[in-house]
Amino acid sequence: SMIAGGVYAYVSGAPFVFMKLFGLSEQQFGWVFSFLAGGIIFSSQLNNLVLRKFGSEVIVRYSLTIQTAFGLVLFLVSFFGGLTVLNSMLLIFLFLCCQGFSFPNTSALSLAPFSKEAGSASALMGAFQMGIGAMAAALVGALSNGTSLPMTGVMAGCALLGLLIFRIGRAVLEKSKR
Repeated sequence: SMIAGGVYAYVSGAPFVFMKLFGLSEQQFGWVFSFLAGGIIFSSQLNNLVLRKFGSEVIVRYSLTIQTAFGLVLFLVSFFGGLTVLNSMLLIFLFLCCQGFSFPNTSALSLAPFSKEAGSASALMGAFQMGIGAMAAALVGALSNGTSLPMTGVMAGCALLGLLIFRIGRAVLEKSKR
Protein backbone atom coordinates (compact mmCIF):
# COMPACT_ATOMS: atom_id res chain seq x y z
CA SER A 1 0.00 0.00 0.00
CA MET A 2 2.80 2.40 0.85
CA ILE A 3 4.34 2.14 -2.59
CA ALA A 4 1.06 3.25 -4.16
CA GLY A 5 1.60 6.55 -2.34
CA GLY A 6 4.68 7.21 -4.48
CA VAL A 7 2.60 6.94 -7.64
CA TYR A 8 -0.07 9.26 -6.23
CA ALA A 9 2.64 11.75 -5.24
CA TYR A 10 3.91 11.66 -8.82
CA VAL A 11 0.42 12.06 -10.31
CA SER A 12 -0.38 15.01 -8.05
CA GLY A 13 2.97 16.76 -8.46
CA ALA A 14 3.81 16.07 -12.11
CA PRO A 15 1.63 18.80 -13.68
CA PHE A 16 3.33 21.47 -11.57
CA VAL A 17 6.83 20.10 -12.11
CA PHE A 18 6.56 19.54 -15.85
CA MET A 19 4.32 22.45 -16.86
CA LYS A 20 5.21 25.18 -14.34
CA LEU A 21 8.85 24.42 -13.55
CA PHE A 22 9.93 22.99 -16.90
CA GLY A 23 7.51 25.02 -19.04
CA LEU A 24 5.97 22.16 -21.00
CA SER A 25 2.69 22.82 -22.77
CA GLU A 26 -0.41 20.84 -21.87
CA GLN A 27 0.05 18.75 -25.01
CA GLN A 28 3.72 18.10 -24.27
CA PHE A 29 2.84 17.15 -20.70
CA GLY A 30 0.24 14.72 -22.03
CA TRP A 31 2.90 13.00 -24.10
CA VAL A 32 5.35 12.89 -21.18
CA PHE A 33 2.65 11.56 -18.84
CA SER A 34 1.72 8.87 -21.39
CA PHE A 35 5.34 7.85 -21.84
CA LEU A 36 5.86 7.61 -18.08
CA ALA A 37 2.65 5.62 -17.61
CA GLY A 38 4.07 3.23 -20.19
CA GLY A 39 6.73 2.32 -17.62
CA ILE A 40 4.15 0.72 -15.35
CA ILE A 41 2.39 -0.98 -18.26
CA PHE A 42 5.61 -2.34 -19.77
CA SER A 43 7.03 -3.61 -16.50
CA SER A 44 3.78 -5.20 -15.34
CA GLN A 45 3.73 -7.17 -18.59
CA LEU A 46 7.40 -8.06 -18.18
CA ASN A 47 6.59 -9.17 -14.63
CA ASN A 48 4.62 -12.12 -16.08
CA LEU A 49 7.80 -13.39 -17.73
CA VAL A 50 9.97 -12.76 -14.67
CA LEU A 51 7.50 -14.70 -12.50
CA ARG A 52 8.34 -17.82 -14.51
CA LYS A 53 11.85 -17.75 -13.05
CA PHE A 54 11.50 -15.96 -9.70
CA GLY A 55 8.91 -15.93 -6.94
CA SER A 56 6.92 -12.88 -5.90
CA GLU A 57 8.93 -12.35 -2.74
CA VAL A 58 12.24 -12.18 -4.64
CA ILE A 59 10.76 -9.81 -7.20
CA VAL A 60 9.36 -7.55 -4.48
CA ARG A 61 12.64 -7.48 -2.56
CA TYR A 62 14.56 -6.36 -5.64
CA SER A 63 11.92 -4.05 -7.10
CA LEU A 64 11.36 -2.20 -3.82
CA THR A 65 15.11 -1.83 -3.26
CA ILE A 66 15.67 -0.51 -6.79
CA GLN A 67 12.57 1.72 -6.63
CA THR A 68 13.82 3.22 -3.38
CA ALA A 69 17.23 3.88 -4.95
CA PHE A 70 15.65 5.62 -7.95
CA GLY A 71 13.36 7.61 -5.64
CA LEU A 72 16.28 8.76 -3.50
CA VAL A 73 18.37 9.69 -6.56
CA LEU A 74 15.40 11.62 -7.97
CA PHE A 75 15.02 13.49 -4.68
CA LEU A 76 18.76 14.21 -4.35
CA VAL A 77 19.06 15.46 -7.93
CA SER A 78 16.06 17.69 -7.23
CA PHE A 79 17.47 18.83 -3.90
CA PHE A 80 20.78 19.85 -5.47
CA GLY A 81 19.06 21.70 -8.30
CA GLY A 82 20.02 19.37 -11.13
CA LEU A 83 16.58 18.20 -12.18
CA THR A 84 15.86 18.62 -15.90
CA VAL A 85 13.03 17.43 -18.10
CA LEU A 86 15.12 14.55 -19.41
CA ASN A 87 16.66 13.27 -16.19
CA SER A 88 13.36 13.60 -14.34
CA MET A 89 11.62 11.65 -17.11
CA LEU A 90 14.28 8.94 -16.95
CA LEU A 91 14.24 8.63 -13.16
CA ILE A 92 10.45 8.73 -12.89
CA PHE A 93 10.14 6.19 -15.71
CA LEU A 94 12.49 3.81 -13.88
CA PHE A 95 10.70 4.47 -10.56
CA LEU A 96 7.36 3.64 -12.20
CA CYS A 97 8.80 0.55 -13.90
CA CYS A 98 9.60 -0.79 -10.44
CA GLN A 99 5.97 -0.14 -9.52
CA GLY A 100 4.92 -2.50 -12.31
CA PHE A 101 6.89 -5.25 -10.61
CA SER A 102 6.12 -4.31 -7.00
CA PHE A 103 2.39 -3.76 -7.16
CA PRO A 104 1.13 -7.11 -8.52
CA ASN A 105 3.55 -9.12 -6.40
CA THR A 106 2.94 -7.27 -3.14
CA SER A 107 -0.78 -7.66 -3.77
CA ALA A 108 -0.38 -11.41 -4.30
CA LEU A 109 1.76 -11.79 -1.18
CA SER A 110 -0.63 -9.69 0.91
CA LEU A 111 -3.72 -11.63 -0.17
CA ALA A 112 -2.18 -15.13 0.03
CA PRO A 113 -3.01 -15.74 3.72
CA PHE A 114 -6.66 -14.72 3.18
CA SER A 115 -7.84 -17.23 0.59
CA LYS A 116 -11.24 -17.71 2.25
CA GLU A 117 -11.76 -13.97 2.65
CA ALA A 118 -10.03 -12.88 -0.56
CA GLY A 119 -12.77 -10.45 -1.59
CA SER A 120 -12.85 -8.65 1.76
CA ALA A 121 -9.06 -8.65 2.02
CA SER A 122 -8.74 -7.24 -1.50
CA ALA A 123 -11.29 -4.51 -0.75
CA LEU A 124 -9.46 -3.58 2.46
CA MET A 125 -6.13 -3.51 0.63
CA GLY A 126 -7.62 -1.26 -2.05
CA ALA A 127 -9.00 1.07 0.61
CA PHE A 128 -5.58 1.28 2.27
CA GLN A 129 -3.93 2.01 -1.07
CA MET A 130 -6.41 4.76 -1.88
CA GLY A 131 -6.09 6.22 1.61
CA ILE A 132 -2.31 6.24 1.51
CA GLY A 133 -2.43 7.65 -2.01
CA ALA A 134 -4.74 10.43 -0.88
CA MET A 135 -2.44 11.25 2.04
CA ALA A 136 0.62 11.26 -0.25
CA ALA A 137 -1.10 13.56 -2.73
CA ALA A 138 -2.25 15.86 0.08
CA LEU A 139 1.27 15.90 1.49
CA VAL A 140 2.67 16.99 -1.88
CA GLY A 141 0.16 19.86 -1.87
CA ALA A 142 0.77 20.78 1.77
CA LEU A 143 4.53 20.89 1.25
CA SER A 144 4.24 22.93 -1.94
CA ASN A 145 7.09 25.42 -2.07
CA GLY A 146 7.47 26.21 -5.76
CA THR A 147 10.02 23.44 -6.33
CA SER A 148 10.01 19.78 -7.29
CA LEU A 149 11.04 18.76 -3.78
CA PRO A 150 7.55 17.98 -2.44
CA MET A 151 6.81 15.54 -5.26
CA THR A 152 10.25 13.92 -5.33
CA GLY A 153 10.52 13.81 -1.54
CA VAL A 154 7.14 12.14 -1.05
CA MET A 155 7.90 9.68 -3.87
CA ALA A 156 11.22 8.74 -2.27
CA GLY A 157 9.69 8.63 1.22
CA CYS A 158 6.88 6.31 0.14
CA ALA A 159 9.31 3.95 -1.59
CA LEU A 160 11.61 3.93 1.44
CA LEU A 161 8.75 3.30 3.86
CA GLY A 162 7.41 0.54 1.59
CA LEU A 163 10.83 -1.12 1.58
CA LEU A 164 11.16 -0.83 5.36
CA ILE A 165 7.68 -2.24 5.94
CA PHE A 166 8.46 -5.16 3.63
CA ARG A 167 11.80 -5.88 5.32
CA ILE A 168 10.36 -5.65 8.83
CA GLY A 169 7.36 -7.77 7.84
CA ARG A 170 9.61 -10.47 6.38
CA ALA A 171 11.78 -10.46 9.52
CA VAL A 172 8.72 -10.81 11.77
CA LEU A 173 7.39 -13.69 9.67
CA GLU A 174 10.76 -15.46 9.73
CA LYS A 175 10.98 -15.03 13.49
CA SER A 176 7.45 -16.39 14.00
CA LYS A 177 8.30 -19.51 11.96
CA ARG A 178 11.10 -20.43 14.37
